[in-house]
Amino acid sequence: MDGEAERRGYLLGFLGVALFSLTPPATRIAVVDLDPVFVAAGRCVLAALLSAVYLRLARSARPARGEWLPFAIVSAGVVFGFPLLTSLAMRSVDASHGAVVIAVLPLATAAAGALRAGERPSAAFWAAGATGSAAVLAFVLLRGAGGLAAADLLLLGAVLAGGLGYAEGGKLARTRGGLEVIAWALLLSLPLTLPVALWFAQDNAAAPSPSAWAGFLYVAVASQFLGFWFWNRGLALGGIARVGQLQLLQVFMTLIAAAAIAGERPDAMTLGFALLVVGIVALGRRAPVRRA
Repeated sequence: MDGEAERRGYLLGFLGVALFSLTPPATRIAVVDLDPVFVAAGRCVLAALLSAVYLRLARSARPARGEWLPFAIVSAGVVFGFPLLTSLAMRSVDASHGAVVIAVLPLATAAAGALRAGERPSAAFWAAGATGSAAVLAFVLLRGAGGLAAADLLLLGAVLAGGLGYAEGGKLARTRGGLEVIAWALLLSLPLTLPVALWFAQDNAAAPSPSAWAGFLYVAVASQFLGFWFWNRGLALGGIARVGQLQLLQVFMTLIAAAAIAGERPDAMTLGFALLVVGIVALGRRAPVRRA
């Protein structure tokens, strides 16, 4: 493929990951005073309002008949699934713990890319990804004294939803702009997200703190809207499986952000497994990936 396009894809993907990396600590701060379902739905409502303005100014064409299913998949993965499941999980675990579990997201993205976008990663790529996934499973089992906690199941569900949504968004971005993809997905989901946000708004604390609202604004504007501007286009240019591996950097970015923003201090086990997962999956970075 064009080397210049691949380099641009990596750069855009990195910018998307940088914005996404603050999502766990920002969500963790938001759900202290705000209902997690409200945070998940409300972030999508606010991002949908920004999307409506953008689509109007860009004079974006409405989705064609053949695009309805892909947009529905993007919505299910990154508008409903990932935000809701991570918001619920962050009520029970800290952002550092969540970062390690979410580190397996590159494998889920690559698998979805093979399923939906016609990419064919090599056996070496899959071996590295599967080994990294096993390391994440070992981490959550050790943390849960031999069992999977409910929050870990929620995070693993978020990984599956996010991987599918990312891959489908990257595929759509080959013919539409990266921001255009998430904007339409958010706007088409508004009839569902708006009633949910309004209903669960009544379960918020009587006087949410400014920090909770700041966390909410971040996940709405940066995580749910702007981050996808770079991420979807990066996946389209550089390849879903390859650029998806940049999510490995998200673990360390999140650990740093959790310490700086949420005051968390990850223990030796968390840091050790973060290094292990990134090292294992990064071995698949140079493995061949055939694109359709």
